[in-house]
Amino acid sequence: MSRLVMKFGGTSVADIDRIRNVARHVKREVDAGHQVAVVVSAMAGATNQLVAWTRAAAPMHDAREYDTVVASGEQVTSGLLAIALQEIGINARSWQGWQIPIRTDAAHGAARIADIDGSKLIERLEIGQVAVISGFQGLGPDNRIATLGRGGSDTSAVAIAAAIGAGRCDIYTDVDGVYTTDPRIDAKARRLARVSYEEMLEMASLGAKVLQVRSVELAMVKGVRTFVRSSFDDPDMPGLSGINYPPGTLICDEDEIVEKQVVTGIAYSKDEAQISLRRVADKPGVAAAVFGPLAEANINVDMIVQNVSEDGTLTDLTFTVTNADYDRAKKVLEEARGAIGYQVMQGSTDCAKISVIGIGMRSHAGVAADAFRGLASRGINIRAITTSEIKISVLIEASFTELAVRTLHSLYGLDSSN
Repeated sequence: MSRLVMKFGGTSVADIDRIRNVARHVKREVDAGHQVAVVVSAMAGATNQLVAWTRAAAPMHDAREYDTVVASGEQVTSGLLAIALQEIGINARSWQGWQIPIRTDAAHGAARIADIDGSKLIERLEIGQVAVISGFQGLGPDNRIATLGRGGSDTSAVAIAAAIGAGRCDIYTDVDGVYTTDPRIDAKARRLARVSYEEMLEMASLGAKVLQVRSVELAMVKGVRTFVRSSFDDPDMPGLSGINYPPGTLICDEDEIVEKQVVTGIAYSKDEAQISLRRVADKPGVAAAVFGPLAEANINVDMIVQNVSEDGTLTDLTFTVTNADYDRAKKVLEEARGAIGYQVMQGSTDCAKISVIGIGMRSHAGVAADAFRGLASRGINIRAITTSEIKISVLIEASFTELAVRTLHSLYGLDSSN
């Protein structure tokens, strides 16, 4: 009898009818012989309301009390789902993060999981009881509820799967898997049967919204096979172990993927802002003078391009930050102008980052050159480039986002008609 973790997001448990639908999904897996733990998010919109009430009560509120309030959304859902399961004859009980316990660090509002003792859960699972667990929360060192930040329920699910030795973690969401690109941008996007941990990590960090980055990182480190599927599929459809696999995408080790595509997918992000520092003295320590103050202000820098003048005395530095950090980054750099010594600072928020991702790029040359030629043929100018072993990212004008995505998607043979 294998152990299985099932995670359901906010849209999947948005009302009582949908919670009953989730209960049918759980019953299917119980009837198939699995020991099942279920991780749930708050009902759609509930967390936003709780956050709004907290801020209305006091704009500068205690982070510990914030966690007490916002964690209640998942508590409601776990109790309701346990009741719905009991109603259809399934032995189930709800668990809060502190009851397991899920131990976290002290960063209230954005805590990270430190340890999970899965022994109590395993005892209950082995007697046939379904564990319905409130995601997004744990117990801090101060013995108070600590939340994991937005999207923390995915991380909870993967961590619990690792703690109880589950064979798989199924993430149920409002889409039926991971696609080669956003189907809203390119109707020819197709669902991927399997994606490696590394590819999914790149996709998640580069704009794909299917899974949270932290959950993918944890799945890769712990080796938790993760299956993304839609909660709106027929609950009576066979499970992954059935003869007919349901629609979805398995995120797994690279070794499980027999035929590796050169390029697996195209991701994009419009949450990009560009900052350029012109005519900076080219001397040792100048990069530290620029990026040190930004790091101290907790501003993440992404793409970096440096152009040195012909005589080697001056350099231009161009880099990107998120739109949310744009104004703050400019202020930090203005305050550090004396130490940096730049003559002009320019900025722009009309940027988009387009990324080509694929583990097959490790063994194939010319992937980047093809991308550059393809974009040039469409009159799309590249402002900056970054690469890794399995990724190429380019910064372009935001108005060309959809054209760039469709161009690259077709160029690498990812269209559904190919």
